[in-house]
Amino acid sequence: VFERERLNGHYGATAFVVGNSFSAVPYLIIVSLVPGAIVYYLPGLHKGYQHFFYFVLLLFACMMLVESLMMIVASLVPNYLLGIITGSGIQGMMILGGGFFQLPNDIPKIFWKYPLYYIVFHKYAYQGMFKNEFEGLKFDNNQDGEQILRDTWQLELGYSKWVDLAILFGMVVVYRLVFLGIIKATEKLKPVVKAFMDVPPKPTTQIIENLEAIMINLPNTGN
Repeated sequence: VFERERLNGHYGATAFVVGNSFSAVPYLIIVSLVPGAIVYYLPGLHKGYQHFFYFVLLLFACMMLVESLMMIVASLVPNYLLGIITGSGIQGMMILGGGFFQLPNDIPKIFWKYPLYYIVFHKYAYQGMFKNEFEGLKFDNNQDGEQILRDTWQLELGYSKWVDLAILFGMVVVYRLVFLGIIKATEKLKPVVKAFMDVPPKPTTQIIENLEAIMINLPNTGN
């Protein structure tokens, strides 16, 4: 739809990306808020509206990131089915390197930790969630939430959970800019590729080996 309307001169790539981003916000807020309220209060997570508000914001940021990632994939792959397969594979690798199934100190250093662990958004989502739940808690065995975050989950406590959230929203902007760049690059490259593909083939010289057939078809000159 975008390509057809762009060719008709209705709007450009920048207007499409900005409009698409803002139009998705209300729906993603609802998707984050309603299931988030069900999930948050049923297991009895940290009480207080501020913690719930942070929980919903973090879900919203993750939804925006997933949508942005899939739009990048959709702009690169040729069809819907391949897009789902590619996007699922990328998401699976991100989840494996995010620090949940394998704690940060146990993640293999090559590729999985450097650089994957530090560039996937799951790391900052996990850290924000854990900090939101454990910070400020006291337990009966003289442990506090910060000890669990540091010793059990091996989180980075040098910055607050709001920094993790800010990083996620920064990633949303980066992903959308990458999507915009891909669309603009495609606009520039398509005419070049089309012109290259439309070049007529060079004429080839056909060698006829049967010279006798040629001689038979020549007019008789008397020689």
